Amino acid sequence: MFEAKELAKRIVTELRPLLAEIKKSDADLFDQAYRAAKSMALNVAEGGRRMRKDRSYHFSVSAGSADELKTALEIAQAFGHITQEALDPILALLDRELAILWRLRFPRR
Repeated sequence: MFEAKELAKRIVTELRPLLAEIKKSDADLFDQAYRAAKSMALNVAEGGRRMRKDRSYHFSVSAGSADELKTALEIAQAFGHITQEALDPILALLDRELAILWRLRFPRR
């Protein structure tokens, strides 16, 4: 089992209700968050099957997308589309994913 991939899938699954709420009020922000979530999960999966430099590239793109998703969700909360209480568990998962991606990009030697 590839932990980063499994966690990315969990984030996407748990994100669905929040995205549904965002979509009701802000279709553009929903679209941005939706695309970032897909990019995060798809790139972590692709990086898990790659070798050498392009492996790190995919983990880097995944991390960028995870951070983009995190920011989109924080903006949604700031605009009142979702509550902080609903957001906090997803932010914790995203922080964990970002930490894993950091270690994958910069392994200790």
